[in-house]
Amino acid sequence: CLWEPGMLIAAKLREVFGLPGMSVAQTVPFRDKEQMKQVLDAAGVRTPRHAEARSEDAIRQAVARIGYPIILKPIAGAGSADTYRVGDDRELARVLPRLRHVASVSVEEFVEGQEYTYDTICADGRVLYENIAMYRPNALVSRSNEWISPQTISLRRIDADSLAPGRALGRQVLEALGFRTGFTHMEWFLTPGGEAVFGEIGGRPPGARSVDLMNYASDIDVYVGWAEALVRGRFSQRVERTYNAACIFKRAQGQGRIRHIEGLADLQRRFGAHIAHIDLLPIGATRRNWKQTLVSDGYLVVRHPDLSRTLSMADAVGRELQLYAV
Repeated sequence: CLWEPGMLIAAKLREVFGLPGMSVAQTVPFRDKEQMKQVLDAAGVRTPRHAEARSEDAIRQAVARIGYPIILKPIAGAGSADTYRVGDDRELARVLPRLRHVASVSVEEFVEGQEYTYDTICADGRVLYENIAMYRPNALVSRSNEWISPQTISLRRIDADSLAPGRALGRQVLEALGFRTGFTHMEWFLTPGGEAVFGEIGGRPPGARSVDLMNYASDIDVYVGWAEALVRGRFSQRVERTYNAACIFKRAQGQGRIRHIEGLADLQRRFGAHIAHIDLLPIGATRRNWKQTLVSDGYLVVRHPDLSRTLSMADAVGRELQLYAV
């Protein structure tokens, strides 16, 4: 199942028809953020301090125990939808009315640090393929500011010493949750002190072109590898991480239809072969609602063996490529 809200339905269908895959009991901790963290707490995984709340009073009580700053998010949410960072009582009073449509809320300690992913393809409990990506800026910041051009960077050196705590954390999480076969997408934080802190995990592939980035980083076909792992229990492609691959998502300025695209020709002239893919809304298309999709009004992928060069190109795309809507 590719869609987070459909995972439990898919698990129920598998049980009814006797199909292989995650059962309902195995799926629930991947959907219910509070159960997820309870399982991981019991396994000794470092998670943010947390509590489940089903009313505004319960949220306030949890905040009093955990302390500001905190994160509020739906128990069964996906991505950063309906997720808020709250720093004091005044901010809490503003946010609570926005969550009245959410049945159950996770109240969590806000963890200061760089946000990464740990993504895997597994078969029979064995990790056959793994990927680490970095969000620039962190997902909650990107989702809260329309002017930002969010970046996801699939990293070449996932064996870097600084990332070792995250890889170890990811393996520990998979074992604790009993994940066996399929794709997983975990988000975690690396604190300034070098500690890896769990964020959340989904028993599905990542969205927002992240699987495409894995392909661009190694010139392989992760989609085929995923299918092979499910059907044959192996990942036979040779993985050579040649590039860091960055996807820069663009949000048009203004409302209505795209009327003008600026800066693309110059970026193509300067970066040429390092631009792996371009997919922008065409002139005349109606711009999308940036609050509903990270892909927004299009994206551009750059790649390079050197991380600093990759980030420099990604930042240039963020600054110089502009879409205008009227």
